[in-house]
Amino acid sequence: MSEKIDAKLVKELREKSGAPMGDCLKALQETHGDIERAFVVLRKRGMASAQKKASRTTNEGAVGTYIHAGGKIGVLIELNCESDFVARTEDFQELLKDIAMHIAASDPRYVKPEDVTAEDLEREKDIFRAQAAATGKPAPVIEKIVEGKMAKFYEEVCLYEQPFIKEQSISIAQLIASVIGKLGENISVRRFARFKVGEIGETVAVSKPAAEAEPAAAK
Repeated sequence: MSEKIDAKLVKELREKSGAPMGDCLKALQETHGDIERAFVVLRKRGMASAQKKASRTTNEGAVGTYIHAGGKIGVLIELNCESDFVARTEDFQELLKDIAMHIAASDPRYVKPEDVTAEDLEREKDIFRAQAAATGKPAPVIEKIVEGKMAKFYEEVCLYEQPFIKEQSISIAQLIASVIGKLGENISVRRFARFKVGEIGETVAVSKPAAEAEPAAAK
């Protein structure tokens, strides 16, 4: 027999996660009414749903902008989905705005870890190895240290790996996954540009198509 869950808890979780009411109820029943644990359950399922849809082609979408700090920072971003219908939904448009705002604040250099250039990747690894070697630790330990530092590097420079500025407990990838789970279509950031008054040049990032991208760990 299913556990009785207060409707107010289901509604609260629905507003927090954006997941369908039925999924919220099931997550709360599984976690015996613990809303934080239920939210984690939904996030994990959202990521699983996103992985299943990741191979779908995203040729529709929208271009969004965000201007910050009194016109001192500007972001232009292309967010893709599978249909024009989804691109016009409130949830998609809100996601577009949230990601653009995040880029303005966090200044990522790449969209995903797979997009990091081989040159940048090797440079960072060489620096981290030299730093670790200076500690005098054995080679296997040095490699573990380098792996940890690379994970931190991806979090600092890759949009998808960064903690979302409005909710630090989730990454941008998880934020996108939650909307994928809600709207039922694959969604991905294709490219973005960030400009700041007074800085020479600008940050421009373009994500590689799935067919061209190599797993970051394989580089």
